[in-house]
Amino acid sequence: MRIANLSGRLVLIVDGKAVDVERASAGRFAPDPQAVYERWEEFRAWAGTAVLPEAAAFDRADLGSPVPAPRQVLGIGLNYRDHAAESGFAAPDGLPPVFTKFATSISGPVTEVRLPAGGHTDWEVELVAVIGRRAENVPEAQAWDHVAGLAVGQDISERISQLAGPVPQFSLGKSFPGFAPIGPWLVSPDEFENPDDLELRCTVNGEQMQKGRTRDLIFSVPALIAGLSAVLPLLPGDVIFTGTPAGVGLGRDPQRWLAVGDELVSTIEGIGELRQTFVA
Repeated sequence: MRIANLSGRLVLIVDGKAVDVERASAGRFAPDPQAVYERWEEFRAWAGTAVLPEAAAFDRADLGSPVPAPRQVLGIGLNYRDHAAESGFAAPDGLPPVFTKFATSISGPVTEVRLPAGGHTDWEVELVAVIGRRAENVPEAQAWDHVAGLAVGQDISERISQLAGPVPQFSLGKSFPGFAPIGPWLVSPDEFENPDDLELRCTVNGEQMQKGRTRDLIFSVPALIAGLSAVLPLLPGDVIFTGTPAGVGLGRDPQRWLAVGDELVSTIEGIGELRQTFVA
């Protein structure tokens, strides 16, 4: 199953076209894309048996984030060994560093992003997991049962802000407007042959910057859910940015930053792509 946010309305994606959920369900489910996560199991059961009207073509530029207003957005740092090494850190033994990207940074899959003046803005393609059922002290073996679906994410990061001060400001440096594109839609885990092994990559102006596989995560999606839910409840509709592989601008020699006019394309196997253009 695939769901999306089309011009602020919840839709099912069927063969690349959209079915409006509120209309197809005769009002049983609200048009708000965020509201569906509170009724995820009920929605999945309905979607699996519903006789749907004909789907309609749409413009991908009209897609918003499939999870536009989560209560919690959790970012995971240093969750690939090669990225930890390029960043100058040892790979974590316990739970990796956890930060937040504030929810106002969330945007859809096709956007223009304003570069902070005087900054060093970097790219980080990531698999995003969205919670579909409250998770509290969840064993790793049961964690996938609590995932509504997966999406492509970009943890865009302004490194000067992130690393300034006596203590790094990870959350602020990663939360400028548009710095958390998510999409293009949410794909339920049962659509993947193996949701723990997906290729992810990103390019800048067509040049490949990152390429990796989620099987190389130090903490897999289930392991992250188990570790996080041992500390705090994960709520329906919460977002987890699971970490990025090597190839970010910070780790290059010489270092490289996004510039006005650059196009950043982020892709994950079996899901789709994000496309960001950067402006002054």
